[in-house]
Amino acid sequence: MTVRRALITGITGQDGSYLAELLLRKGYEVHGIVRRSSSFNTGRLDAIYQDPHVADYRLKLHYGDMVDATGLSRIVASVRPDEVYNLAAQSHVRVSFDMPEYTHDVVAQGTTRLLEALRELGGKTRFYQASSSEMFGSSAPPQSEITTLRPRSPYAIAKVAAYQTTILYREAYGLFACNGILFNHESPRRGETFVTRKVTRAAARIKLGLLDKLYLGNLDARRDWGFAGDYVEAMWLMLQQDQPEDLVICTGESHSVRDLLDVAFARLDLDWKRYVEIDPRYFRPSEVDDLRGDMTRARRILHWEPKVRFRALIEMMVDHDLADLLRHRR
Repeated sequence: MTVRRALITGITGQDGSYLAELLLRKGYEVHGIVRRSSSFNTGRLDAIYQDPHVADYRLKLHYGDMVDATGLSRIVASVRPDEVYNLAAQSHVRVSFDMPEYTHDVVAQGTTRLLEALRELGGKTRFYQASSSEMFGSSAPPQSEITTLRPRSPYAIAKVAAYQTTILYREAYGLFACNGILFNHESPRRGETFVTRKVTRAAARIKLGLLDKLYLGNLDARRDWGFAGDYVEAMWLMLQQDQPEDLVICTGESHSVRDLLDVAFARLDLDWKRYVEIDPRYFRPSEVDDLRGDMTRARRILHWEPKVRFRALIEMMVDHDLADLLRHRR
């Protein structure tokens, strides 16, 4: 039986690591693109690392970068993947205001470079583009596939460009190319600069007497938060369909940052109001007030439902961060 081959950009990130685990369980040969660094940045892959010398070697990493078209083309031509999942990005929205040009280069132009490489290969590879609910920006919830895109950050603008480019290559060149418009998805593997992990990590540190204050920005912003481990299954399902579809992936619920603080600190019997202070530096120049998705089409087409809901997700993250801190204190 022929082994299916997948290529994941951004494999060292939260989503990339969960997706790699899923595909390995399904018997894929998984290739991932890793940016060269003088320090190891593959910690999220430790649980699935494979020695290249073993017989069943199915996780293979390649050095590459979304700003290097030649390198991307070389990797694609060498791997000849059946499926490509483009998860690479400068994905921090607030940072995108400080690095707009770089964000656009990686997110928007990087997607074009990758699609060009696939077109050169013959166009038979199935392509998944990680689009974002941030593209909806100031549009009122609930947001669905037909909601007007009103981006409010350099990151969101770059994601809109990548989203439209994916549609263009599907319609102009016949590529099986689709967008997963994912609403916020979190996990214990989330980077510590993102608000969910920043809160859960801080709550655990405060509980252990390692931190006195947590500084945040807009506490009233509302997001549709789900579990990344659930959402990668939807990514895979999208590439198993007969026709490419652009689909919203979400929970259909929204919660404020205050709700996040309530759940995280209550898990440790703490009152967050004693520890949280507002720092204007964390406000965005233009805010997105409320994101809440409508997953009607994804439910019908993919038969997919999120398994982990908001409270369970945040409590999972708090428990992980507390256990991690206790383990390192020994």
